[in-house]
Amino acid sequence: MSEKAVKLTVYGAEERCASCVNAPGSKETFEWLEAAIDRKYGKGQVEYSYVDIHTEHCSERGQKYVKQILADELFYPLVVINGEIAAEGIPRLKSVCSVLEQHGLKGLSEA
Repeated sequence: MSEKAVKLTVYGAEERCASCVNAPGSKETFEWLEAAIDRKYGKGQVEYSYVDIHTEHCSERGQKYVKQILADELFYPLVVINGEIAAEGIPRLKSVCSVLEQHGLKGLSEA
């Protein structure tokens, strides 16, 4: 793993966003991403957190994302890796993994 911890945060809500009617909910997306990433890179490589945009308080940086989501400037679930937006709406694993690899992660088969 890289020297600096890789932090993945999913911002979402219990109800689905208007554009994601047939997609999994934010919490399910978070759990799916965590399982898929751990399978690809190994457990302990990424620090995960989930923020409910309606109920949880978060950092100042996190509040910026929450405000943008609530103002319909960004779709949720919003996936942020080390402060960089990796995906929004219906995330694609390939694009999320691409950002993780830019932050130094290597797949188990590459290690």
